Amino acid sequence: MTEPAAERILIAYATTDGHTRHICERLKRVMEGLGRQVTVVLLSEAGALNVRDFDRVVIGASIRFGHHQPVVAEFIGRHQALLESRPSAFFSVNIVARKPNKNTPETNPYCRKFLKSIAWQPRLTAVFAGKLDYPSYGFFDRQMIRLIMLITKGPTNPKAVVEFTDWAQVEAFGRKVCALTA
Repeated sequence: MTEPAAERILIAYATTDGHTRHICERLKRVMEGLGRQVTVVLLSEAGALNVRDFDRVVIGASIRFGHHQPVVAEFIGRHQALLESRPSAFFSVNIVARKPNKNTPETNPYCRKFLKSIAWQPRLTAVFAGKLDYPSYGFFDRQMIRLIMLITKGPTNPKAVVEFTDWAQVEAFGRKVCALTA
């Protein structure tokens, strides 16, 4: 007697500086630990996959200067019926989520605005605080982000690297994705 095939989960993401990929990799480890087969792929490369081959879909996206990358809404629009037909989830990664009053899908302005702008309503949503890495930014981005941090009372030292991500929250989200019912 053969064992049933492990449930297949697609985690498709868009990232600006790479931190969203790290969050996806942590989700993958959690989900694989629960016996799932997990594929992590950039949204820009997800077109090469047959999304219908997956039992669950998770979409992750970072924010830069107040917006998710256009590829996020494009992918969702192209696959909306499929996303609605199976357990699916969405998470947003942004520095604003470092604040306790802006770290949920209901209180995070970027996540709320994005979810209102699309027709798909994921069964599960999350917001994760990202990583601030001034040395890796170009001159313009570094200055703009420092200005935003000054206004929002965040770190402004141009040499600062600060990871705000709550990894326990990320891992809990991974377990919740696996627990979603069909």
